[in-house]
Amino acid sequence: MKTISAKTEDVVRDWYLVDAKDKTLGRLSTEIATRLRGKHKPIYTPHVDTGDYIVVINASKITVTGNKMEDKMYYKHTGYIGNMKSSNLATMMKKSPETVLMKSVRGMLPKTKLGNAMIKKLRVFSGPDHTHEAQAPKPLEI
Repeated sequence: MKTISAKTEDVVRDWYLVDAKDKTLGRLSTEIATRLRGKHKPIYTPHVDTGDYIVVINASKITVTGNKMEDKMYYKHTGYIGNMKSSNLATMMKKSPETVLMKSVRGMLPKTKLGNAMIKKLRVFSGPDHTHEAQAPKPLEI
């Protein structure tokens, strides 16, 4: 038997719509990362981007367990000495709920050019409306 390695031109990508309302952040992120990588497909090849496009709506209604809203911190550095900024999950959810889900999923993807290509297939919207009706995304229950 021969091992079949997927080629970029052989990959068929579908569009899926995920409703994030009342979903747990971590469990939703792992399933999205799996779909973006293409690990759910029988033609999965680690060095080829075989994943699908994912459109997430209602990102502002994501839940977390425990005290993560106050305890989970996000850090960024401006590049200047002593200018490390930090904010907790509750602040980030008020300011930009799309960023919270994007950072969560990005942390589960490879830290290479391949991972950068995979994260570009994720589209996140904080409300129930999205701009990808033309692609006719299929609903995906997670």
